[in-house]
Amino acid sequence: MKDPHTIILQPHITERTVGLSQGDPKIHEETQITRKYTFIVDKTANKIEIKEAFESIYNAGKKKKDELILVDHVRTVTLHGKKRRVGKNVGNKPDRKKAIITLAKGQILEDYGV
Repeated sequence: MKDPHTIILQPHITERTVGLSQGDPKIHEETQITRKYTFIVDKTANKIEIKEAFESIYNAGKKKKDELILVDHVRTVTLHGKKRRVGKNVGNKPDRKKAIITLAKGQILEDYGV
């Protein structure tokens, strides 16, 4: 089994992902809001490994059942590297994989980096 910190590399924070992490503004009840968080993950990781790694990282040290983070589902996107030039030389930036993790209703991450 892989180390969870080698599967989930870093959060991917943009204006759009911050909006997704805050939930739908039309819903005013906190227990009904579903939040989505975006992370850069290992290119070889599948959805099951990403889900288990995410839950193990964010549930480490939590003992109460109501404090545990539950992942509803995971979506992945492979981003291909763009071509870049330096003088006459042409190269590619590396490929990367992004995971969009949806939590169960009413759950929130406090240390996402926002």
